[in-house]
Amino acid sequence: MKYEILAVGDPTIDCFIRLKDARATCDINDENCQLCVRFGDKVPYEFALEVPAVGNAANAAVACARLGLSAAFSGSVGDDERGTRIIEAFRSERVATELIRTEAGKTTNYHYVLWYESERTILIKHEHFSYVLPKLSEPPTWIYLSSLGEGTEAHQHELAAYAKQNSVKLAFQPGTYQMKLGTKALADIYAAAEIFFCNKEEAQRILGTKEEDVKKLLEEVRGLGPKNAVITDGRAGASIMTGAGAWHAPMYPDPKPPVERTGAGDATSSTTVAYMIRGLTPEQALLRGLINGAYVVQEIGAQKGLLSPEGIEELYASRPPDFVLTPLP
Repeated sequence: MKYEILAVGDPTIDCFIRLKDARATCDINDENCQLCVRFGDKVPYEFALEVPAVGNAANAAVACARLGLSAAFSGSVGDDERGTRIIEAFRSERVATELIRTEAGKTTNYHYVLWYESERTILIKHEHFSYVLPKLSEPPTWIYLSSLGEGTEAHQHELAAYAKQNSVKLAFQPGTYQMKLGTKALADIYAAAEIFFCNKEEAQRILGTKEEDVKKLLEEVRGLGPKNAVITDGRAGASIMTGAGAWHAPMYPDPKPPVERTGAGDATSSTTVAYMIRGLTPEQALLRGLINGAYVVQEIGAQKGLLSPEGIEELYASRPPDFVLTPLP
């Protein structure tokens, strides 16, 4: 079967721990915020909830499947109950699982999400798996590459070469370790990317700059090779630069106060790619992505709030007058 999109990354189970007895402290600019709980004490929590088959690439696969694309996931799980749950969760979302590897003696990734007010702090640990290029009878139309842990450099270079050799379009949403590796180490990934996604703080980290002008950040990111680049900026919306120019889109208004913000960026990015696959320009696809991102934060976890194509188009048709693209100065 030829898949329209193959998502590649590390799947995990997120355990959401709802905190009340905590506080957030920030500097005078509301930046460099820290989550604080009492040290050396017993800290009560409201409840804990597990959400399987998540992670940047996993969320992208589910979002694309919800939007009607033929989607597959490539990654590894351990030979444990958690790995079985992840595979079953993918299947329930109609994401193809035959490219998921179950590795003996390994532990499936499991992350703790400390959820306070509408924000979250995630405790992560990546198990080291054996990363190999999946055997495909036909190349997918797109590959969506996101968060992979330490020791995956060779696999990522292999994916970049495969995309180039088979005319596969590559979407790149780097995770923490990929940003840490630096742009030189992953130069071929950046060069192969049809579209690149990150948030503003991540763009500054990737580029090693304190530049605040989003247009300049987009120019520098595109200078690394991606044909199209998107930088999100929380409540300030998102900006995109293509060969035709640069535009800003506002945040789609929240229908009600967010429950928690896990997965908003993943929904925005993957939905943008899904609509590009469906034939929209990157600019118009981004507007749909922002709509899906706004609804993900209305539920717990990165997937429950994902919309159907009918839901997105209905909201797009009734969008506020100011929910439009404006050229970046």
